[in-house]
Amino acid sequence: MAPRAFLLIIPHVPRAPGCARHSLTGVQGGVPRLHGGDHRMPCVTMHDIDPATFKALLHFVFAELKLEYPGTTTTTNSFAVGDGFDKRVGDGEQSWIIRCYPRGYREEDNGEYVSLRIGVPARSNTVRAIFHAFLMRRDGGVGAPSIICSDRAFPMSVPGHPRGYGGAFRHLVRRSDLEPLYAVDGMVTIVCGVVVFAAAAGGDNGGPIPVPRSNLGGQLGGMVDRADGSDVSFSVGGETFHAHRAVLAARSPVFKAELLGSMAESAMPCVTLHDIDPATFKALLHFVYTDALPSPLPSPTGGGGGSTTSTGFFESLLVAADRYALERLKLMCAQKLWESVSVETVATTLGYAETYHCPELKSKCLNFLMAESNFKKVAVTDGYFHLRQDFPLIIEEIKRRIEG
Repeated sequence: MAPRAFLLIIPHVPRAPGCARHSLTGVQGGVPRLHGGDHRMPCVTMHDIDPATFKALLHFVFAELKLEYPGTTTTTNSFAVGDGFDKRVGDGEQSWIIRCYPRGYREEDNGEYVSLRIGVPARSNTVRAIFHAFLMRRDGGVGAPSIICSDRAFPMSVPGHPRGYGGAFRHLVRRSDLEPLYAVDGMVTIVCGVVVFAAAAGGDNGGPIPVPRSNLGGQLGGMVDRADGSDVSFSVGGETFHAHRAVLAARSPVFKAELLGSMAESAMPCVTLHDIDPATFKALLHFVYTDALPSPLPSPTGGGGGSTTSTGFFESLLVAADRYALERLKLMCAQKLWESVSVETVATTLGYAETYHCPELKSKCLNFLMAESNFKKVAVTDGYFHLRQDFPLIIEEIKRRIEG
């Protein structure tokens, strides 16, 4: 039987009374003990797994590593960044390797951390390993544990064991914390642990069955402008686009009212649209079927005569999104317009935001315009001139902000 899901809880205090006890490999009297000492590990509480299954599937070993501090010529201060020493651990059933880097193994950390790597030679590729590491504190408690899980073997340079499981603790502890928090009689004790879950019967490691990512958007996208299976078409700027009433109605309340309601369009096999160019309508259809913007964007040479520059295209698409109540598409266009806002364009973009009910874009444009370094430049642009003519309420809001 494969192991069921469980939760590892490792409090920052020694084992509490009443903690469930199991007699396991590497565990004496139900409580893990350190090799070479009698310190007790924090309690490890398991939920949602019965003791028999837990015992059969688990191998549980801990060991302690000593560092001299402050360093001498033969200890921590003599190591360069990237240099370390190994400790091999074995209990007759499972062997593993601890490599300690007293000054870390990454140059960008500037030797400020103690780092660890733990490796377990793989007997098969159907096991999972959990690696623990923490420091014993001066007051007898334990430092915050670091936990890394591994379920994929990697190459190892160990004779007879070409592959293994491993965990890397790059920032195990700052060296500046060793003396005040962890050094006792010039020694720092690091506790390392490995929990290995063996494969269940039949070679199944208890992992989930891999499920491919959804391709619904891509599959629906393949239906865009396909004549086969379509039940409605649109004539836009001399071009014809095929679609499906049910899909359009599910995505847009406006399309639903037009195509499935009592409006004249519900009985038309082909609906003629005005005030929208073919490139914009094609992009709108793409969003309706896939919930995404088209990539790449329509080229400036696309048919229909509409504006297909980046800013012009998204202005047109925002208008169409507002027309068909596609709020997500409208916000996506608003973000694209905001990304291209400048002193020259902000007033025009602000006008679009006001006209087509996009308060999120309006707020950002007003904040940009009111910045002291921007307002004087914006106030002399053609866009701001038209803003004063067409949007007196916005101008009043700008004046209130200036006076406030």
